[in-house]
Amino acid sequence: MATNRDDFSIAIRSALLQRGAKQKFSLFVLILLSILIFILDTADLKPVQILRSIINDGIYRVSAITSSPIKASRSTKDFFSEHFSVYRENERLKVELEEFKKKNFNSLYLETQNRNLQNIVELNEKSKYNTVTSKIILDKNSPYLNSVVINKGRNAGILLGMPVLNKGNLVGRIVEVNFTSSRILLLNDLNSRIPVVISPKGSQAILSGTGDLLPSLQYLPENYQINDDNLVFTSGKDGIFFSGISVGEVILDKGIFKVKLFSDPNQINFVSVVLDKYSDLKGF
Repeated sequence: MATNRDDFSIAIRSALLQRGAKQKFSLFVLILLSILIFILDTADLKPVQILRSIINDGIYRVSAITSSPIKASRSTKDFFSEHFSVYRENERLKVELEEFKKKNFNSLYLETQNRNLQNIVELNEKSKYNTVTSKIILDKNSPYLNSVVINKGRNAGILLGMPVLNKGNLVGRIVEVNFTSSRILLLNDLNSRIPVVISPKGSQAILSGTGDLLPSLQYLPENYQINDDNLVFTSGKDGIFFSGISVGEVILDKGIFKVKLFSDPNQINFVSVVLDKYSDLKGF
């Protein structure tokens, strides 16, 4: 009887040890384990709750630790991405600021040019001369020679010898004419010679350029004395300039009579070339 029982046990163990039986047994155990876990999970038992909390805490801790490198790499990526984005935005703003400054400077320059042109137009409207307004495009000044080039020429009716004004005051004469440009010999040029008359006595003299800012007066009357308001005008004796164009004021500089020009040759941007007197004023 005992032998039969032993044989039966051996037979069962042999069957369980077979490969197929092992898989069936493992599946059966897993099913029983799942049912047991489900029953324990649904059961409101304190030990089960504690075990669940411990397991959950462990899982959460492990998940947090394993996800830390991913979060760190993502944060690092976001940091550098944001840094480069801020850098690019900063560079863009710098470029926009420079462009704005340039536009602002250009606007201020245009406003200044426009204001100068408006002043010239107003003076031309009040002037007794028929003039053409032009802009200085080249400065040929040197220690002794002083001339400028303007952007008008024969196309605007300009001829050799015509007087050139700035703010209604004489600054020079035309000495070279091209089709779209002309050259002006300024009053302070070493080669400039202009007959002038000095108020209030009407003394005659020659205004001679010296190469510096103040031209001198030559051939003044003997014992000439400076009085108040000794203003200098063109006399028109050379047959080129009209008489009565304002030039400057007489000053005494180191014992030499010179003229402080009403229009500084170094500060002119626009000029008016006198073509002729208005027809209704000719003969005056």
